[in-house]
Amino acid sequence: MTDLTKPAPPPAAPAFLDVRDLRVHFPTDDGLVRSVDGLSFTLERGRTLGIVGESGSGKSVTSLAVMGLHTVGQYGRGRARLSGEIWFDGRELLSADPDEVRRLRGREMAMIFQDPLSAMHPYYTVGAQIVEAYRVHHDVSRQVARRRAVELLDRVGIPQPDRRADSYPHEFSGGMRQRAMIAMALVNNPELLIADEPTTALDVTVQAQILDLIRDLQKEFGSAVVIITHDLGVVAELADDILVMYAGRCVERGPAEQVFHEPRHPYTWGLLGSMPRIDREHTDRLVPVRGTPPSLIDVPPGCAFHPRCPYADVPDGGVTRTERPRLREVAAGHLAACHLAAEDRARIWAEEIAPKL
Repeated sequence: MTDLTKPAPPPAAPAFLDVRDLRVHFPTDDGLVRSVDGLSFTLERGRTLGIVGESGSGKSVTSLAVMGLHTVGQYGRGRARLSGEIWFDGRELLSADPDEVRRLRGREMAMIFQDPLSAMHPYYTVGAQIVEAYRVHHDVSRQVARRRAVELLDRVGIPQPDRRADSYPHEFSGGMRQRAMIAMALVNNPELLIADEPTTALDVTVQAQILDLIRDLQKEFGSAVVIITHDLGVVAELADDILVMYAGRCVERGPAEQVFHEPRHPYTWGLLGSMPRIDREHTDRLVPVRGTPPSLIDVPPGCAFHPRCPYADVPDGGVTRTERPRLREVAAGHLAACHLAAEDRARIWAEEIAPKL
């Protein structure tokens, strides 16, 4: 017999970052660019989400939307039309006052941009820019802020930080500029850190150092981290969860271990097949994903990946060309959007794809 006097369990705590049905569209002379078209995901404190996909899949546009960095408006070239919801620590950002979002940006959420040379001001020293980022959110003297800047430069591995704080961005190497950008992003101990292609154009040794640095600093500060990349190898050991984007939408999402070892979408198979491996001997060439990403003005009907998918004709009735697949759970916390039957995907992965990787 049910005990009616027993109190109901408390509702689950809301996620630290909760993106719901996010859409970011850009009107152009050629048509409406649907850069992000119905994206949803959550992220908890202290965890890392890797967002992967080819160039043009909507990864960076998503990060800029979370940071509130799009120029919004119904009309005008370059102005974005945003809809959906972005909940950050219990606050909805898309409907919030821009001044409130500006106060959060830099203090509670920060971003490491893809190209620090263009993101940093060329006419000011690196130290001066970090000082400014700190003083915007803290009522302290310039001397106190400079000590904080030097401390952060030292923490991210810049040699002789007191002297190099007076250097200009062009006087730093690519790896040092990226470290300085990380120092600027972390100067206010943000609770959310977004890293947009943080290792692009860096050699593999520096890439590993930067990724180790982000991981170590996350453990120290307890931040939630979103790392955006086109390279699955970059997030192989860094991310707790992985979201695979294609044509502005999520096609697969789940724990990193499952997405790497039991992927359930043909696009994810293609990304894994085009990724070089150094942990085993390969005699065959890497196999790229055939074709090119679709135009976001004219996304193919049905499954957007079907023109490039070698298994598009397996489902009967041409459903891949007429119906957009929904994200369905294939395992606990693991979702994929594909018209192939779950048993067919498991068989293709085990028999055809996995043995070649």
